[in-house]
Amino acid sequence: MTAVTTTAAVPATTVEERTPVRRRRRLSPGRRLPATRLVGPLLVLALWAVASAAGQLDPGAIPAPWTVLETGAHLWTDGTLTTDILTSLQRAGYGFAIGLAAGVVLALASGLSRVGEALIDGTVQLNRAIPTLGLIPLFILWLGIGETFKIAIIAIVVYIPIYLNTHAALSGIDHRFVELAEVQGLSKFQFIRQIVVPGALPGFFVGLRLGVTGSWLGLVVLEQINATSGLGYMMFQAQNYGQSDVILVGLLIYGVFGLISDSAVRLVERRVLSWRRTLSS
Repeated sequence: MTAVTTTAAVPATTVEERTPVRRRRRLSPGRRLPATRLVGPLLVLALWAVASAAGQLDPGAIPAPWTVLETGAHLWTDGTLTTDILTSLQRAGYGFAIGLAAGVVLALASGLSRVGEALIDGTVQLNRAIPTLGLIPLFILWLGIGETFKIAIIAIVVYIPIYLNTHAALSGIDHRFVELAEVQGLSKFQFIRQIVVPGALPGFFVGLRLGVTGSWLGLVVLEQINATSGLGYMMFQAQNYGQSDVILVGLLIYGVFGLISDSAVRLVERRVLSWRRTLSS
């Protein structure tokens, strides 16, 4: 007698059907939106306008935005604002160019040579520990009270962050790349072009952004010392006469220049370092 066993038909299920598929969670900030950095300043401007219209701000201390705009238009029509802006841009430009060149050269000399590091790095660190604006009286004695000392102080303010960040980026280059360059028999120039420059550029751009901001911060102080033109001089004169609207005009122009210059550096950075895949990109 033969026993016949029957099995019920069981539907074939795959592993994917038994295990629910987990949707991958996005952790990145997402796609970059255009002009997002203007949202914060525009929001502050809107709050300022609303508070002024509601009478919550003292017009003598903080004039309304439209009052500041009218004052700026009047100064521009008179020609005084144009002269002050051009003078400030010239001072900041000269000081920034000198500081940029000094920061890059010193960082390369210190980062690529032990002798250069021994001679340069300690001196720069000492200079960094001394408040730059505290050097103003000494530089006046050395260089006089004209334009030269103003440009020199701006150059010092600029070169320190550029040197520090570029030098740190050079020191952080992986030594395996150096060994690979030695195995490949690269020359000194090829080593600098293919290894040093790409490795140092991220730190250099960080220092460049800090240097650009520092040039404007130093300028607003220096233009109040024996100056006959410039945005800082205009604000100092307005302080003597209690013209808060003129002071706000100067501050807004400084802010706009700072935002534009920082945005320009960031744009160049994204173009030059487009090969990097970072969180911000």
